[in-house]
Order: sequence, then C-alpha cells, then structure tokens
Amino acid sequence: MRGLLAGLCLALGIAGTAHAGATLDAIRARGTIICGVNQGVAGFSAPDSRGEYRGLDADFCRALAAAMFGDATKVRFVPTSSQNRFTMLQSGEIDVLARNATQTLQRDTSLGLNMAGVNFYDGQGFLVRRSSGVTSARQLDGATVCMQPGTTSELNVADYFRANNMRLTPVLIERPDEFVAAYAAGRCDAMTQDASQLASYRATALQNPAEHVLLPERISKEPLGPMVRHGDDQWFDIVKWTLAGMIEAEELGLTQANVDEKLRDPNPQIQRALGVSPGYGRALGLDERWLYNVLKAVGNYGESFERNLGSGSPIGLPRGMNDLWTRGGLMYALPLR
Repeated sequence: MRGLLAGLCLALGIAGTAHAGATLDAIRARGTIICGVNQGVAGFSAPDSRGEYRGLDADFCRALAAAMFGDATKVRFVPTSSQNRFTMLQSGEIDVLARNATQTLQRDTSLGLNMAGVNFYDGQGFLVRRSSGVTSARQLDGATVCMQPGTTSELNVADYFRANNMRLTPVLIERPDEFVAAYAAGRCDAMTQDASQLASYRATALQNPAEHVLLPERISKEPLGPMVRHGDDQWFDIVKWTLAGMIEAEELGLTQANVDEKLRDPNPQIQRALGVSPGYGRALGLDERWLYNVLKAVGNYGESFERNLGSGSPIGLPRGMNDLWTRGGLMYALPLR
C-alpha cells in the first residue's frame, strides 16, 4: 500500500522534496555557505582591493547564499589550489567547489563528485610573446611550456604534443601568481591553461598585454562549473537549479534592475520563476522567491558574465559559446517547470 501511494503521488506530481543530507543540514545550522574558489584568477574569483572576492564564480557563490538565506553575504570564500581543491570538497572542508574546474568522467565517478551544470564553456590554449613570431601552436615544437600541476592541462598538452610529433619541456608551477611570474620572467616560451584564464592573466597580471598573443588553437573541451559531493541530493538540486535559474532569467529578460517590476508580469514562466506562482521554491526546500532573491542580489547569468569577463571588465571576452542558445551560444537552461 505504501508503494502504491508513493507511485500515485509521483503520478500526480506532488512528491515531497528529498530529505536533506549532512551538507545541507550543516549549512542551515551554521547559516553560511563555505564556497571553494580559485586562489586568484580575475574574472572568475579573485580578491579586490578590499579583499572581497569578485568574479563569475564568486557571483555564483553569492547567488547560492541568496537562494538559501535571502542574503548574498552569507557565504565564506575559501581559496583552493589545483592540487587540493577536490580533496577539500571530498573531506567536507567546503560545501561547494565553484572554481573554474573542468567537468570530466573521472571526477564525476572516481572522485565521487556531482557536476551541477556548466557556467563557462572553455578550451585550453597557449599564450606566447608577440616578439617570438609564433602564430600557431604547431610552431611550439621543442618549447618550454609553463603549466599548473593537478589540472587537465597537463594531460591535454602532453596528448597534443605527442599526437603532432612535437617535443615538450614542461615547467610545473602550482600557484597562479608564481605561474604567471615564471612566464613573465622568461622561464618558459609559452604558458598553457584554459583560454579564459590566459586572457585574464594577459589583461590583469602582465605589464604590457599587447606584447602577448593568445594563439588560435583550442586543444581541448573544458566545460567548467560548480561541483558538490555525492550523497546529498537536495543540496545538489539547489546548486544545479540556482545556476539554471540564472540562465533561465536571462532567457526571460529578468534582470537585477527590472525584477521588481516583473513581479506583475502575467507571463506564466515569469510568475513561476519569481515565485508568484508557488510550488517551485517548496520543491527545492527554499523560499518561493529564491530566484527573485538571486536576481535582486546578483543578477542573471549574462549580467554576471558582462561585468566580470565581458565588455564591462578589463578582460573583454566576447560571449561566444557562453551566449544564450537563441543567439548562437551553448547556454540553454533546464526548464523551470
């Protein structure tokens, strides 16, 4: 009889929310989300002059706090390295990793992590000095290349050089500031990393950005996004749907500036998104206006991209693959229904 009733509830669409796991219980008890971020990559997560973390990933951490507590300040940022980021998540030192980390099969399975969606589509590239005359990665045969250990970059670049019968001398440096400093000092002919990070380093960490060239090749697929541990489905749902909600909001034309006005919009999709039509907040175990709180505090995905990486930032990246699917990009929100 219990199984029959459960099946009937599912058929009628009135199933309850998943029971909160240890992570979500701990977050609620302490009243703060512990968010693992990069040690410092401008545009994604880096401390500003006041020590406040700014960037696309930092915005997402604040969005989670707004969704959970209605207060975007209830987040503690913990810098992680390429070597310790996954162990810190596995051990429970952080609740979520929002650190431009590539989503892969091994990380999903062997490391016991859940991928909560893609917040930046990237690819690995190479940065070289303009004075070198190098215009293609195929000209890097015999080059000394700076890279960070414990990243997908190591395997990708080894595969690329081997496949093209090229010789490689790797220089492995973990900390981002030391990594860039080694390249600037001439310890390597090129540095390789996700193209977005190379563009960030060129714009904000190198003295004369125009003297450095991002080569055209992309040698890998690097879908970046937040990750959580296996075993806490409700927390996973909140992280996944907060990201999806920010993308859906851009699709619907909901912004930080107009979200109050849009509460009166009769569009049923907007009413569901903003909690005017109830049920979706309850399904996540959140306030019905969880997404309204996110937009009020942080804005939609496009707003976050533009101020941190796009035209409103020193980095000036085009949206490209990270534009909405309706404009030729890959950003396509799961339906809020």
